[in-house]
Amino acid sequence: MADDGLVTIESNHSVKDTIDRAAASLAAKGVAVLARIDHAAGAASVGMPLRPTELLIFGNPKVGTPLMQSRQSIGIDLPLKLLAWQDQDAKVWLSYNDIGWLAQRHRLDADARPGCEALARFVTDLAAAAVL
Repeated sequence: MADDGLVTIESNHSVKDTIDRAAASLAAKGVAVLARIDHAAGAASVGMPLRPTELLIFGNPKVGTPLMQSRQSIGIDLPLKLLAWQDQDAKVWLSYNDIGWLAQRHRLDADARPGCEALARFVTDLAAAAVL
């Protein structure tokens, strides 16, 4: 599924395992994991229920900086994020922003196109490895 620049794919793993797999892939490629946020734990800390939901924030300044040099506003969408979440039917999904949509949203220069295309392939491959 894709909706307004958001790509969502079904995972064969739990929320935790999906994010663990993504984090391991990033580490193997030398990409920094900047934060891992367990939204369900946050909700539980204030006495509110939330199905398993985890956010992974990751990035590489060598990749992100040229995009911000093209148009600094893309910094609102960087670093990149993956969100694993469980729906009401106990299915697990992985969502992320479509890189092409981000490039269009921020009107990146044509010079940024090759970097965006490479980043799009990277994120697509990362997501696929996390859910399979």
